[in-house]
Amino acid sequence: MREAIKKNKKIIIIAIAIIVLLLIGITFAYLTTTIFGEKEYIVRAGSLGLILEEDNELTLEKQIPIEDSLGMSLTGFDFRLINQGKIDTDYTIYLDDIPLEEGETRMPDSAIRYSLTRDNVVGNADDLTNMGTNPNRVVDTGTIEPDQTINYTLRIWIDYDATTEEASGKTFKGKLRVVAKQSVGEKASTVLLENIPKENQYDDGTDTFITGEDPNNYIWYSGKLWRAVSVNNEAKTVKLVTQWNVSTNNYDDDSSAFEGSYMKIWLNDTSVDGFLGNLREPEKFIKMDSQWTDYNSSYKPNDDPDASLIESPVGLLNLYEYITSYNGIDYSAGYLNNSTEWYLITTALDDYIRYVLDDGSNDSTYRKFLGVRPSINLKASVYVIDGDGTMNNPYRLKGDNDTNLSGTKLNTRYSGEYITFGIGENNLYRIVSHETSGLTKITSDEPLKENSAFKTLAFGDNNIYSSTNTIGRFLNGDYLTNYVGSNYSNMIENSTTWYLGSLANDSNYKLTKYTNATDNILISNITGAKVGLLRVGELMAGIFDTYSEDMGFAYCLLTPYLSDSGSSEDILGVDNHSEVFNMYVLDDSIAIKPALNLKSNVVITGGAGTKSDPFQIELAS
Repeated sequence: MREAIKKNKKIIIIAIAIIVLLLIGITFAYLTTTIFGEKEYIVRAGSLGLILEEDNELTLEKQIPIEDSLGMSLTGFDFRLINQGKIDTDYTIYLDDIPLEEGETRMPDSAIRYSLTRDNVVGNADDLTNMGTNPNRVVDTGTIEPDQTINYTLRIWIDYDATTEEASGKTFKGKLRVVAKQSVGEKASTVLLENIPKENQYDDGTDTFITGEDPNNYIWYSGKLWRAVSVNNEAKTVKLVTQWNVSTNNYDDDSSAFEGSYMKIWLNDTSVDGFLGNLREPEKFIKMDSQWTDYNSSYKPNDDPDASLIESPVGLLNLYEYITSYNGIDYSAGYLNNSTEWYLITTALDDYIRYVLDDGSNDSTYRKFLGVRPSINLKASVYVIDGDGTMNNPYRLKGDNDTNLSGTKLNTRYSGEYITFGIGENNLYRIVSHETSGLTKITSDEPLKENSAFKTLAFGDNNIYSSTNTIGRFLNGDYLTNYVGSNYSNMIENSTTWYLGSLANDSNYKLTKYTNATDNILISNITGAKVGLLRVGELMAGIFDTYSEDMGFAYCLLTPYLSDSGSSEDILGVDNHSEVFNMYVLDDSIAIKPALNLKSNVVITGGAGTKSDPFQIELAS
């Protein structure tokens, strides 16, 4: 039979005496301020600026079990939660047990009642058990905005119906704990404009451009390093361009217009052969109905009556955007000048196309193969959740900032991500694509080096690659032994099909692999080998991370050159400015950038896939 304290006055007197001595533990001088922040916040965009302030002590001295109406009128324990950061912060306030002293016995939660007042809104009386069980008693949870203060009063009393067994001689001690989380981050547009100095911003009335020599506008997305170029003032979309050329390609064969060009097709090709098809969840991150202008002008598009708009998810920067990026400084020092040559979308006279030279100036050319730096518009709903915008710590996007990838199959990852592969100084590789179902095509980040210098070889006796020509023999022999090693060599698919379609100066990239540009019928001129090379138009078949005078002139591709006469003994390569050129295979020595397919059971054991923290991999059983 339940024996309530309130029904036995003798027990009450004894119990009160004991409680007066022992319920010093109930005084909320014991409520300590411990704020934990999960490492999911933006360092420069705003810190985890929560403060827990306590005013008075709450002491249950000389109290007996009381009814709720009296408990609600007690002097409570006052505290405040203050957000001094710049970001909305999700938080949860917990009430945790404090360890008891020797000889003390903990009062059960079932004997305690409480009420919480938040910003003068008084909560109902409730059992402490309804907060949850230690260490998960939730006092309150919510979101606090920047510069917001939330005022709380917590009242606790002994339940009127508590029994002698529950409350007599027992102690309760507790402390507050606040867990704050900013996993939602902050919108990319806000992060950029709040952290780029005003002197590095230029507002033309439509967009706010980022300018200067090297602003902190680096963003990592889908295995590639990007630069933020501008923020649209109304839509809050963010225009990005890749930091480096991701490929080399021909613009078109008979027109400088972006609409219908080979370039537009490749950029927006959703298959494994194109750029868009190798991006991570583009519908989630990219404004798919972006509009691009290819007019021949350095003026703002809205001020040019001849400006045309082309709709597509991926495009290229125009001349106005490029010039604005170095607004007020020498073009050679602008942050978009990376010492390589790359296409703009802008047309010029006589069907010529604008491009950026290695010194940062711009000129026009007649549709040759040049480097490609794709441009996209991030949706306004894309959030930054980590990073500070520097090259070594770029902003990371919510939904693209994966962690704890150990055990993940490599064939689920994205083009451009870095991998530790091979031995010695040639142990950094990048994912190209998943051209063969289940496999992962990779290529070395740089051409192969030997004693810190780029290794060079003649291509062979003709321009057809095989495992037995000069370069093919090296790649499928000495390279596997002395540059890869047996541990990694076992991860490589034993035989890959390499497509040997030739290209003329004005050819479509699809002809390196297909019989024509529309039917996707594979060509018959192929070869099989464990290790090969990249072909023109493949991702990562551009230059590496800067212009380099000592790279042995250029590195070779797999694609034979087709002369105007319909035959040639030349092979195509990429020079140190990112331009595709043809070389004579018998006489010219050229650097080597191997490509290969990793097996379907290669898994990630560590790393983040970035250049500073590449994936570590192993062959799963």
